[in-house]
Amino acid sequence: MNLLDEDKTIDIAELFKIFGDSTRVKIINVLLDKELCVCDIAKAINVSQSAVSHQLRILKAAKLVKFRKVGNCIFYALSDDHVKKIFKLGCEHINEL
Repeated sequence: MNLLDEDKTIDIAELFKIFGDSTRVKIINVLLDKELCVCDIAKAINVSQSAVSHQLRILKAAKLVKFRKVGNCIFYALSDDHVKKIFKLGCEHINEL
């Protein structure tokens, strides 16, 4: 069996910690198929804009979301298909229980 080195083990643990917060999971869920601004994300998941902004900072730092600025508005989207796959695999696993 090939074991991961310590750095990779820590990196994977940190990645899965990001999914350990229900607000972040809700944000990822609403960003699965489209990009949204903070106010639209907040409305969709029924959380304050400041709470959404805080969680988006964490998701950006983990490179799970990306953003683009249009005028004064910032739109957020999932970084890549890996994030979608992780989310969807988690959903599949939960549905099997």
